[in-house]
Amino acid sequence: MTGSPVLALHDVHKFFGDNHVLKGVDLSVDAHEVVVLIGASGSGKSTLMRTINLIERVDDGTISLSGDDITDVRVDVDRVRSRIGVVFQHFNLFPHMSVIDNVTLAARQVHKIPTADARARGEQLLARFGLEDKVGAYPDQLSGGQQQRVAIVRAILTDPELLLLDEITSALDPMLVGEVLDLVRSLKEGGSTILMATHEMHFARSVADRVVFMHQGRILEQGTPEQIFGSPQEAATQEFLARVMQR
Repeated sequence: MTGSPVLALHDVHKFFGDNHVLKGVDLSVDAHEVVVLIGASGSGKSTLMRTINLIERVDDGTISLSGDDITDVRVDVDRVRSRIGVVFQHFNLFPHMSVIDNVTLAARQVHKIPTADARARGEQLLARFGLEDKVGAYPDQLSGGQQQRVAIVRAILTDPELLLLDEITSALDPMLVGEVLDLVRSLKEGGSTILMATHEMHFARSVADRVVFMHQGRILEQGTPEQIFGSPQEAATQEFLARVMQR
């Protein structure tokens, strides 16, 4: 890997009142790298994701996107968000809009891509991920797995510099999880730069370039999947994995 990382966090802190949620987080994600965050609920994973997309502003520390300090108070928040694709656990599709309109909305309104071009790109991606017959459908006509795939297509339509995936399978029926994870594998093979939080340990082990274990607002340990899952060094990591891998 050469050049500066796509994402770099340095000594990031976040408080909610007296609750110190992020306690000096340092993390980087290089181009075309898939970094997977693991850890118990409440460890800070989702808050970290929200600070990167500027939904929450940090109280101390810096976050850089391709070398640009996005924690600067003068930053154009909408412009930053236009550079990041985000998919959360709840699909957040507009119920009154068709699949193709949901998928192309940001491309047309934010990126000013001509409607015909955005639609062509959207239809191409929907077909690539097995949704070619859902172009004119509405969200309530789709399964949960199909809705999540539509949300992912929406996030990648404009080729974002960074893709944030936050527990994207947690709201799905177990039967639908596989189809969404297969899509993430496809994105990895296509060279996407991804930061992903997940409770799917077997998937993390198979898809991640690097696994990051968060514990009580800190990054306690990180390494290759082989290192983290095969020989974790920290007692808290060992305890967490022993608990979740038995499920």
